[in-house]
Amino acid sequence: MGKTLSEKILSEKSGTDARAGDIVIAPVDLVFAQDTTGPLTIRQFKEMKHSSLANPQRTVLFLDHAVPSPNRQLSNDHTFLRRFAEETGCLIFEGGCGICHQLVAEMFASPGDIIVGADSHTVTAGGLGAFATGMGSSDIAIVFALGKTWFRVPESFKITIEGRFPRRVGAKDLVLHLIGALEADGATYKALEFDGGTIARMTISDRLTIANMAVEAGAKVGIFPSDGVTRRYLTSRGRVNKYKAVYPDVDAEYERAVAIDVAELEPMVAVPHTVDSVVPARMLTGTKVDQVFIGTCTNGRLEDLAVAASILKSKKCHPSVRLLVAPASQQVLTTALRAGYIETLIAAGAILLPPGCAACFGLHQGVLGDNEVCLSTANRNFKGRMGNPDASIYLASPATAAAAAITGEITDPRELS
Repeated sequence: MGKTLSEKILSEKSGTDARAGDIVIAPVDLVFAQDTTGPLTIRQFKEMKHSSLANPQRTVLFLDHAVPSPNRQLSNDHTFLRRFAEETGCLIFEGGCGICHQLVAEMFASPGDIIVGADSHTVTAGGLGAFATGMGSSDIAIVFALGKTWFRVPESFKITIEGRFPRRVGAKDLVLHLIGALEADGATYKALEFDGGTIARMTISDRLTIANMAVEAGAKVGIFPSDGVTRRYLTSRGRVNKYKAVYPDVDAEYERAVAIDVAELEPMVAVPHTVDSVVPARMLTGTKVDQVFIGTCTNGRLEDLAVAASILKSKKCHPSVRLLVAPASQQVLTTALRAGYIETLIAAGAILLPPGCAACFGLHQGVLGDNEVCLSTANRNFKGRMGNPDASIYLASPATAAAAAITGEITDPRELS
């Protein structure tokens, strides 16, 4: 019997014949924490009486959730992380470099890697064929010290994607549709393994968006096979030597199979206050919005800004809407500047935020007022997620977000010229 992607990667890394349900111990290729989880991780590391890292150059700290720091406590946390990096020689990315998940994709993740992070959206790197998953701060502290950890090999769902996307329908609409079908706990500790003819036409940006939200259905990982698209991306990043073909066996055994024809999809929106409460955007016409947020580790990449700019070009935001834009990384920002996307968005009325998590986490930069509504390209719409439990968050694609910024209400972007 053949193996799934997860079984193959965990078998190779652990040196065992790993099958779903097995417990394996495997070395980790990259471990990281960010500025809200990093302080606890380091304190746990020190409480275990460790003083040195197993692999300093593959241990990374990111300052991204609260940059620039909005208060004294978070500034002190940043100082604490900087000192730890000086003491141990681990890598640290300062505020303004970008979101941890985007930087991991740009600089570190490779097909067949095992990546763990103190952040649930570590799953994003599965778009590059890595077995990438989030863990608690205590578990990450152990990986800091030992360079390895244990895994239960997950059962896998095969998600077969066929067809061509209609106009102004994309990867975010696909993954929202999938989460709505699976429900929030429908894939708990499973591996979502993506397959099908549509994948070859997907950019890495598309794949990262889909892998990023696998955890919203409870999945342990969301993972794509590596192919020519992966190779070209790694080549563009100067890391072609990290490419290798990673794919499942043709006779791999899956717990469940799901087939999606993207030609039948339409713009989708997750309504408050759960990600799996998904409806077509056209059903929400007339829902007023106060704020539109384009960015995050889900949809803050160059392609996302390009889509938004194409819709907002020569147009203005509705006078009652605040449009916030946060590029996912410094490179995304500089490339978008050269391409003219940022100029277009600012001309439309956007407020440009520094590369980072910005409004997504609710610490600062876009906290909502009471009874306000935000349409966001983020991955979560839980009550209080953006800093106010008395506000409402809808999730959608960059195209749907841009359309709402123009009309002042949730709008099917296909209705705009």
